[in-house]
Amino acid sequence: MPHSSPSAPDPIQSLYVAHQPWLLGWLRRRMGNACDAADLSQDTWVRLIVSRRLPRQEEEPRAYLVQIAKGLVVDLLRRRRLEAAYLEALALLPESFAPSPQERAIALQTLVRVDAMLDALPPRVREVFMLSQFEGLTYAEIAPRVGTAERTVRKRMRDALQACFQALME
Repeated sequence: MPHSSPSAPDPIQSLYVAHQPWLLGWLRRRMGNACDAADLSQDTWVRLIVSRRLPRQEEEPRAYLVQIAKGLVVDLLRRRRLEAAYLEALALLPESFAPSPQERAIALQTLVRVDAMLDALPPRVREVFMLSQFEGLTYAEIAPRVGTAERTVRKRMRDALQACFQALME
């Protein structure tokens, strides 16, 4: 009869058992409520599992979990700020122009994706994009304002538009 040896413990399960209560407490203190903390804790573990990257031997597991959780907190707070600003703008519309709940959800999801894309752009590319799209400046007007050649402005706008396209296709 073959000898069966106990299977090695799952490293993620071991990490979860050892650090989940601490992570939940850290998030609860940070967010101020148990519901957000529970959601963000779950999202942290999902992100860890999906990434298939465990903390390296020399890394402190809690520091690694905090790094993941902090990014999720930033994303949540950004999404909430965008949603509040969007709802404020909607409140100014006449009721006959108000979008349906489905249209509002789609618009908000798109805003969040565009915001994340803008945040990921290099600062100079983001500045050119914002001046062009939100202030309506031409490339010739943007160039002296940012202290670069018009050709460079074109290249930065191309980079920004490619990033927008990629973000919307995901």
